[in-house]
Amino acid sequence: MTTKAGASGAAATRKSGDQAAASSGTNMWITCLQENLSKGLATVSRAVAARATLPVTQNVLLQADGARLKLTATNLEIAISTWVGAQVEHEGAVTVPARMLTDFVNSLPNDRVEIELSKDRKGIKLRCKNYTATFNGTDAEEFPPIPNVGGGATVRVPADVLRGALQRVVFAAATDDSRPVLTGVKMDLADSQFALAAADGFRLAVERGQLREAVAAPVGIIVPARTMSEVARLLSDQSSEVEMSVTGAKSQALFKLDNVEIVTQLIQGTFPDYEKLIPSSSGTKIKLDLPEFQQAAKAASIFARDGSGIIRLIASPGDKGAAGSVKVLARAEEMGDNENVLEAEVEGDVSKVAFNSRFLTDVLNVVQGDDVMLETTTPSSPGVIKAAKHPGYTHVVMPMFVQW
Repeated sequence: MTTKAGASGAAATRKSGDQAAASSGTNMWITCLQENLSKGLATVSRAVAARATLPVTQNVLLQADGARLKLTATNLEIAISTWVGAQVEHEGAVTVPARMLTDFVNSLPNDRVEIELSKDRKGIKLRCKNYTATFNGTDAEEFPPIPNVGGGATVRVPADVLRGALQRVVFAAATDDSRPVLTGVKMDLADSQFALAAADGFRLAVERGQLREAVAAPVGIIVPARTMSEVARLLSDQSSEVEMSVTGAKSQALFKLDNVEIVTQLIQGTFPDYEKLIPSSSGTKIKLDLPEFQQAAKAASIFARDGSGIIRLIASPGDKGAAGSVKVLARAEEMGDNENVLEAEVEGDVSKVAFNSRFLTDVLNVVQGDDVMLETTTPSSPGVIKAAKHPGYTHVVMPMFVQW
């Protein structure tokens, strides 16, 4: 993430800061509240590189930005910036060790924090009540410049819509790098709709929703699942909307939240055609009470831990208008077994299917509402889970092959 414009901008910031500091006749740089500084550092800290060949990426960049303090961290794949209200005496920028600064600020009393910028701009001195600390860092010009994202599509999505969609989709992405495209979330934009999809080879989560306005031309990108997790984490109940921009080359994307910006590299490659992975028909449709199904699956997963992680489901329609039922079973080899019978609306034939216990409980834990729908065809066919409260959501789970 480097640009000549960013480097020249950092140099200009440093030069103007030098002139302002010299004319001010004071060493004080920035004053802010401990609570706000702590919150800001917590926001950007998730982008700090844990291990890095470029040591400066383990630092956080502090910049005076008008009447605010701008904090930025990056691991070269994702960059997070946020702003903290502050009293700024002069311009300037510096990078200091992120973890040490964050831990120290978190240990301070809830009071005013005063920050002095060292004369060589390679460190800061911080005061809060009776606490004083000096942090050695590096010149801001050594920090990787954060690119400007533009030239491509820009869309806006209601914050609550995007947050809910991400919570129901991102967890299905792969966590290993054997197939890099599966570690991302496919985002398709067309007309005034968006679609998010994630898959790991054993399950698929898809959600569709509405944009604020239509896009001029269809866009398809793959965003790292980690980036999408950070976007969901940073969306609060007070958030109004999210603005997303993509570069013309579809190599980077920018997510603008209320007071946070996230810039991310995009994953290059071809995502599976997820539309073809969703069964077009089903032999049995099962409507269950969601809280009861969640509880039964949780209980069965205890036995499934010692039984190859398998939960079996047997759905039976009712006779002559009576309610149907679903048996939820799990067996721990040589230790015991579990069976729970749930009342359900079963449309179609008797159905038997087995799922990985984690995959089943994962999806049941992210859907909401009173009811959940499970659609099956044969013991060897994928199961499809939907919820009335999320009309745009579809979850496909591959079955486990067992002896019945």
